[in-house]
Parts: sequence; structure tokens; C-alpha cells
Amino acid sequence: MLEIKGLVKSYGSKEVLHGIDLEVRDGEIFGFIGPNGAGKSTTLKCLSGILPFEKGDIKIGGYDILTNPMEAKRITAYLPDNPDIYENLTGIQFLNFVGDVFNVPSDVRTQRINDLSRELEIYENLGDQVSSYSHGMKQKLALISAFLHEPKFLVLDEPFVGLDPKAAFILKQKMKQLCERGSSVLFSSHVLEVVEKLCDRVGIMVAGEFRQIGATEDIIADQSLEQVFLELDKNETPLETH
Repeated sequence: MLEIKGLVKSYGSKEVLHGIDLEVRDGEIFGFIGPNGAGKSTTLKCLSGILPFEKGDIKIGGYDILTNPMEAKRITAYLPDNPDIYENLTGIQFLNFVGDVFNVPSDVRTQRINDLSRELEIYENLGDQVSSYSHGMKQKLALISAFLHEPKFLVLDEPFVGLDPKAAFILKQKMKQLCERGSSVLFSSHVLEVVEKLCDRVGIMVAGEFRQIGATEDIIADQSLEQVFLELDKNETPLETH
């Protein structure tokens, strides 16, 4: 689903991604962890087409993000850690706008919006302006927009921030269901317990490089993901791929 080779990204004279390689397989949930400033969000913005990069190749579903950007983005949903939502629109207007962008048929769109908004308990608020929403409500609205076209590749940056426990549980279930239908999920998170329990594979990034990439059970062995992460962050060991 995702193939990154030799990705290099700099801000001015400072190189922040040092030729990273990453693959996300069809039907898997991939967890992306690392300390603040490691380069996680930068990587996600590069693969989503938001940020340019100096070197490397990125393909989503076989489509090169530079030479076939529309095809790559058509099958992708990207949700940043602090999503910008048009606050002068109502919730339903915003969702219909996203549905129009991705050409979701009106009958399919209506059913998905109704189902997701009821599950996330914001159905009664869809007629209100987004500016009146709490942070948690905005996060739920953004999540509905991400699932609206049932993307083949779902990319989430810290998706559990601001969600109540019930909404977090629903999100995890929706991620699993999406992958059961052949889609893939890549998400970054500081909630290591969620990553450990939810993800098929994990990538640990430190200082713009992957220190480990592999199956979750292989990486943690007889430790917790928290212990592995803290040890890698401390020692900055070479990359190990499982």
C-alpha cells in the first residue's frame, strides 16, 4: 500500500529525514512512534503530498506521489494532529464538502454520515456551526470526514488526542474493519499501549531515522513497547528489521 525509498527532507540547511525506507502492507495497521521532533509528522506530510522533499520515492497503492498525485490522493485520507476545519460551515456542510471532493454518491454519503455521527454521538450537532464545537467534537467530525470515502490508505497523526474513551474505542474498531476490507492504516501516536495492542507492525523513529521496524510481537519480545522505545531513544541503536 505504501512504499517509501530513500526519503530525504530538510528545513533550510537542517536535514530532518535521513534517507528513510518504509513499507506498509495491504490490510495492516502500522504504528509509527518516536519522541517529539523525530520526524514523524514530517514523514506523514511528505507522503500525503503536503510537503515537498529533496530526495526519494513515495508510492501509494502503486501511484507515485509526485508523478500521479491525484491518483494517490484519491485513495488516501490524511488526518493531521490538529486538523483545520472550515469553522463557518455547519458540520453537515463540511462533510458534504469532503464527500464532493471524493465523489462519494449522495445515498452512500448520507448513510455513512448518519451511521458514523450517531456512533460518535455528534449526529444532533451536525446542523451547528463548527465554530461552536468543542475540540473533541471537531476531532470526531474530522474522523468522520476521513472515513467518508472508505480510503484504501488511512493516515492519522495522533488520532486519539482529545477523544473520550468511547470514541477512542470506536475509532480502533473502525480501523480494524477498514483493514479487514483490504485497506491499510498508518498512524502515529504517543499512546504506546494502544500501538502495542492494535498494530500488526511498528516503526520506531529517532532523530529522523528508523531504529526498528517489524512485527509488533517481534519488537517487544518479552518487554513492553514502552520499554523498547525508551531503550532505543536512550541508546540510539542501529536499525533492526524483523
